[in-house]
Amino acid sequence: MANQLDELNGPIMEEGRDINVIAKQIPIKVGAGSTVFEVILWVLGIIPGLIFLLLKIKARNYLRQLEQKIQQDASTVDNYLEQRVIVLSNVVGLVNKAVELDKETFVKIAEARGGNKNHDDTIRNELGAQVDDMSRNINVALENYPELKAHQEIADAMQQNSYLQREITAARELYNSSVATWNKEIQVWPTKMIVAAKEGYTTRIPFAASKEVKQKAREVFF
Repeated sequence: MANQLDELNGPIMEEGRDINVIAKQIPIKVGAGSTVFEVILWVLGIIPGLIFLLLKIKARNYLRQLEQKIQQDASTVDNYLEQRVIVLSNVVGLVNKAVELDKETFVKIAEARGGNKNHDDTIRNELGAQVDDMSRNINVALENYPELKAHQEIADAMQQNSYLQREITAARELYNSSVATWNKEIQVWPTKMIVAAKEGYTTRIPFAASKEVKQKAREVFF
């Protein structure tokens, strides 16, 4: 039998194709077959029925713990974002003493600092893109005024900003890993999937880079 996917004879997509995260939550549902399955277990005897009931309780506890893990991972991202906003806010104050920054940077700083720390996924992604934009504006100002780079407080703050960005990236990867585990586990039939359907659970949407960040990644840096 020939290979179903033949990289030599195509069809080859020479123009390539971008990858995007689909922002859609899929509800978990089970059919009548799952109900019949549970009824049959009880018909076979009280022991099979009780065993499956215990398995469902165990599955429910596991999914609730996993949900808390996702919440914790999301909170970690929020905390790093908040720290980065504070650092950039301090840099803006230092830089502004020497040069006039784009007023939009101040507006974004104020919005970022005034928001609630507990965000949903959409707001968290928007805030991350906002903070990245603020950082770029500050870097542009520093490039235009090289003497500011020698300012020790600014240099230290920008180094801390780079560190926090790496931590945010790592925290997002951890969050996405937990989301991937959740999306896989709630579709494991019979116990977890039946519990997920009864609890009204849906799949979760992983972190996705903003359109601006993806466009920047395609640019020539050197």
